[in-house]
Amino acid sequence: MKSLKALLAGFALAALTVPALVAGAADAADYKAEYKLSTVLGKPFPWGIGGDRWAELVKEKTGGRITIKMYPGTSLVNGDQTKEFTALRQGTIDMAVGSTINWSPQVKELNLFSLPFLMPDHKALDALTQGEVGKKLFDLLSTKDVVPLAWGENGFREISNSKHPIRTPADLKGLKIRVVGSPLYLDTFTALGANPTQMSWADAQPALSTGAVDGQENPLAIFVAAKLATLGQKNLTLWGYVADPLIFVVNKEVWASWSKEDQEAVRAAAVQAATEEVAISRKGITAEDDSLLKDITAQGVEVVRLTPEEQKAFQTATQPVFDKWSKQIGPDLVKAAQTAIAARK
Repeated sequence: MKSLKALLAGFALAALTVPALVAGAADAADYKAEYKLSTVLGKPFPWGIGGDRWAELVKEKTGGRITIKMYPGTSLVNGDQTKEFTALRQGTIDMAVGSTINWSPQVKELNLFSLPFLMPDHKALDALTQGEVGKKLFDLLSTKDVVPLAWGENGFREISNSKHPIRTPADLKGLKIRVVGSPLYLDTFTALGANPTQMSWADAQPALSTGAVDGQENPLAIFVAAKLATLGQKNLTLWGYVADPLIFVVNKEVWASWSKEDQEAVRAAAVQAATEEVAISRKGITAEDDSLLKDITAQGVEVVRLTPEEQKAFQTATQPVFDKWSKQIGPDLVKAAQTAIAARK
């Protein structure tokens, strides 16, 4: 009798277990064979390295259940960087390592990082992304059909040109400067007397090569990886007027389709990849390690380091832009950012 009871109990347990296993198999079957990850830049840029690393870590941490293919050059939206966030919300793109600048037309609060001369150094940037301000922005993004997971970094944007060194706002007068597709950048460079021209990065490099534009502004890692010194950019000014954090995100429906275990694996992979990417982005441009700057100088580029007084002149010239856009971004958010920066250690 005991044997019969044990046998029946075994059948009952099996009856409960089999459907669970079948359900688990069905869940796995619902996963896409491949997920599309969008980035503006591929390898060897830090941005692309970060995206590639995320894909690698996700495959490793999920045991191959989630496979990701990276599409650099925002090729999933025909190279139009400003359409990436919309495509991500709509599900055309599954995942992205996106720029706060490129997404700011759809999320005005992300313009915070583009306020001229808000952030004086990397510690100020970290105070925002790793503090309450960063959390508020992630909470906001979470209401817009995406799940933000980690902060990466494109870096502080420095200005270069093919004409002459830039030390004062007057030196920018009349220069055609390629800028990203954000009205804030048009306002900033117009205030400095330049002639800002919006174009995608894919179009920017040939425009620099032919002289259709005189200059551009980008992080030093991009200056080197894109070999801008070979495109006539022989004058480089370190002014650190804005920084461009990157955000590792997943489309909300895609996120919901994954098991809790895989969600946490993807999150952990994003945090690790972002940490590694930030370190790569900052390599060679610090007081302790300026090897990247030495490489740039060795290519015949004249590097100008603004004194605090010289930088102040640019800050004064762009203050009206700062004030105008602070109202649009949200005075409370800007104030919170300024408070966090003032308290940085």
